[in-house]
Amino acid sequence: MTTTTDGTRVDVPPPWKLLGSPLTRAVLRIQHTVLSATRDYLVSQGFTEILPPVIGPVTDPGTRGSKQVEIDYYGSTYRLMASAILYKQATLLATDKIFCVAPNVRLEPLEAASTGRHLVEFHQIDVEMAHAGRDEAMAVAEGVVRAAVGAVLADRGAELHELDRDLTGLRVARDEPFAHLTHAEATERLRSGDHLQDPYAELDWEGEAKLSRWVGRPMFVTDYPKGSRGFYDREDDRKPGRLRNFDLLASEGFGELASGGEREFEHRRVITRMRETGENPSKYEWYLDLVRRGIPASAGFGVGVERLVRYLAGVPHIWQATAFPKLPGMVSP
Repeated sequence: MTTTTDGTRVDVPPPWKLLGSPLTRAVLRIQHTVLSATRDYLVSQGFTEILPPVIGPVTDPGTRGSKQVEIDYYGSTYRLMASAILYKQATLLATDKIFCVAPNVRLEPLEAASTGRHLVEFHQIDVEMAHAGRDEAMAVAEGVVRAAVGAVLADRGAELHELDRDLTGLRVARDEPFAHLTHAEATERLRSGDHLQDPYAELDWEGEAKLSRWVGRPMFVTDYPKGSRGFYDREDDRKPGRLRNFDLLASEGFGELASGGEREFEHRRVITRMRETGENPSKYEWYLDLVRRGIPASAGFGVGVERLVRYLAGVPHIWQATAFPKLPGMVSP
């Protein structure tokens, strides 16, 4: 049992016990299969793998409730990557379809330590496509998850049995099309189920989990309200105030696996969206210089590796889906 800095008690074993446990061995084999299968799938779809930066002058400002980590970089303030979104857009100047397995660090609020789904240090399968729209990005995201599910069911039966994983939901995810709801529809469904979801905000953690339990298959939620996301999510010209974006929720109560959408790419619109979201454009000098010179329209997404592994393995806590878990407020290796 470990106590976080706000006094939250979380039952995380010490490294010698965690790394030596049969559960961790089974989960890490599943993680290996997930990474191998998703790489194979994306390469087969014409994507090129890149190596993302770990530090930079700016990072994703749209991470809800978390803080960025600053470091001194030869007298300049740099940040650890909370998401590679801006660098993904920039890399499309070199090649049209890219992906990476990107490390991310976010100082999540202390109360997130006990949600079962938040880590301070985690990884994303990040994907971006030039000249693509939201529907194309959603199709690839569905393909990534379906490839991971299929490979784990095919190759990791022993590990799933050892973990006592019920395979019914995974077979549905492998075989049936994913469900689709708009944010407004999801909000209405939650409110009719006595969960008072704010219609102008992102779905809260409890709401995501409830939707995830109610729908018997993975589900896309689209058209989030403009004020709920970062400046890079593109506003829908036909639906002012709504974004051309999506979240992908797992079934069985596991909640969000991925976020993505179309990107703002025109200089005037990017500046406007920055100011609307309270960002200072002067911090983004290198990025705005690229935008001014011209970057392609694009769409993409990021799938949380540890969240996907947690869902596939059926473990209750996300710290069980990684070898060296770092939970909010917890000092650990």
